[in-house]
Amino acid sequence: MRILVVEDDARTGEYLKKGLAESGYAVDWTRNGADGLHMALETSYDLVVLDVMLPGLSGWQVMEALRAKQDVPVLFLTARDQLQDRIQGLELGADDYLVKPFSFTELVLRIRTLLRRGVVREADQLRLADLHIDVLRRRVTRMNVAVPLTNKEFTLLHLLVRREGEVLSRTLIASQVWDMNFDSDTNVVDVAIKRLRAKIDRPFEPKLIHTVRGMGYVCEVRACAECAPAP
Repeated sequence: MRILVVEDDARTGEYLKKGLAESGYAVDWTRNGADGLHMALETSYDLVVLDVMLPGLSGWQVMEALRAKQDVPVLFLTARDQLQDRIQGLELGADDYLVKPFSFTELVLRIRTLLRRGVVREADQLRLADLHIDVLRRRVTRMNVAVPLTNKEFTLLHLLVRREGEVLSRTLIASQVWDMNFDSDTNVVDVAIKRLRAKIDRPFEPKLIHTVRGMGYVCEVRACAECAPAP
């Protein structure tokens, strides 16, 4: 797997090049936005790690020009940490956005996830019955009523709706939402589902989050006779 790093800070660039190489990737590094765009278009990379504040062309400009030509996965790695910056990066077509200072372990995990996923992009807007999820702005409504969720509740709901109709085990949910191995003595998933139902399902019909006994949970629209979730 070949990765292009576009990063103008010498210390960060050297760190990324060395660390990613030690993680098994072939790495090219450039400190200039225009050079980064040229290299990305002329060489077949599996992923691009892109800063925003660059000489030559900004990361925004590189991203916009790159998306007009190809679909290589792009991860923004930048000190620009405002919500609007994240939204702009994702709206321009980036696949992920990580803020500096960062954990190298987290960076590698995100890179592996993007490489497994390839260029398949998730929808920015998700709908199920009268439930609407604005993924970029992390906003949820039912029947046009705003539903405030915590970060974990949003991540859990996003997972359930994105995989509508699939029965998701507690082990899978725990690994995807909390990045943890599931402990059978821990009821964190069940508690989170209960809290999410109280906000998403209790005030509305039809019910969308259902228990599949002995297996896990599924998010889908069911016939009225099946609407009530199992306790």
